[in-house]
Amino acid sequence: MSIWLDQRNKVIVQGMTGSEGRKHTQRMIAAGTRIVGGVTPGKGGQSVIFEEDGVPVFNSVLEAKQATGANTSVVFVPAAYTRQAVMDAVDAALDLVVVITEGVPVKDTAEFVAYAAESGHTRLLGPNCPGLISPGKSNVGIIPPSISGPGRIGLVSKSGTLTYQMMFELRDIGFSTAVGIGGDPVNGSTHIDALTAFEADPETDAIVLIGEIGGDAEERAAAYIADHITKPVVGYVAGFTAPVGKTMGHAGAIVTGSAGTARAKKAALEASGVRVGRTPSETAALMREVIAGLH
Repeated sequence: MSIWLDQRNKVIVQGMTGSEGRKHTQRMIAAGTRIVGGVTPGKGGQSVIFEEDGVPVFNSVLEAKQATGANTSVVFVPAAYTRQAVMDAVDAALDLVVVITEGVPVKDTAEFVAYAAESGHTRLLGPNCPGLISPGKSNVGIIPPSISGPGRIGLVSKSGTLTYQMMFELRDIGFSTAVGIGGDPVNGSTHIDALTAFEADPETDAIVLIGEIGGDAEERAAAYIADHITKPVVGYVAGFTAPVGKTMGHAGAIVTGSAGTARAKKAALEASGVRVGRTPSETAALMREVIAGLH
C-alpha cells in the first residue's frame, strides 16, 4: 500500500515543454511513473521524446484527461501562471494535483486551495513542494527516486531537503510514501491530511513528521496525533537556532515572539507522545528504535 500515489496513477505534466518540466519528466519516467501526457497551451499536437517514446502535448488539462484517462497532474509552470494551471486541473476533476512551483503569490495560492477544497474531488499538494514518492511504484515531483527504497515508514515534511536527508538516512528500512507538503504559509495538504492517510494505510507501520518554525501547523498536528493516531510518530522541527522576526528560507518560516518557535513545537509534539530529535540524524536514530521495537 501507499497513500495517494501508486503505479495506477496516470500523470500529466503541466509545463512539460519547459526546461524544468522536461528535465523532471525524464526523471519521473525513469522512476517508473506513468506519464501519459503534457499540457502547454498553444503547443497541443506536439510530442516530446523521452527514452525513445513520444509523450503527447495537449492544449488543456481537460483535453489531456479525455485523451489519456489521466487522474493526476504535476505543475511546473511559472509562478505567474500557476493559479490558472491549478484551476484548470480542478475543473478537469483530477484526483491529485501536485504543485512544485515556488514563489506563487499567497493570494493566488489561497484562491486555488479554496477552489480545490470546494470542488470535493481534487487533492492538492503544494505549492513550493518537492511532491511525493511511493518508492518502487511512482514518483510525482522532484524527489530523487534513488535515495531510498520501498518499506513501511510514512514520511510527511514541510522541507524538501530534509525529506531527502531522512529518506537517505533510513534507506535500508524504506518508505511506503514520502510526502512533501511545502513550506508556504498556505498549502493544499497538511501534516494532518498525511497523518490521517498513513494511519489508515495497513502497510505503514510508523510515521516521521518533519516541521519547521513558523505558524502553528505542528501544534495542530500534535493535537491531532494525541486524539487520532495510534501508530508511533517520530518528529523533527527545523529552526532551533533561527532568530526571531527573520524569515528563514520558506515564506512560512518566521517566528514572532514565542509563537512558532522550534522549542514550542517540540514541546507540543512531545506532550502528544511524539519522540522528537534535535537533529535529522538523531530523529532517524529514534525511528530505528521504534522500528526495532515493532518486530
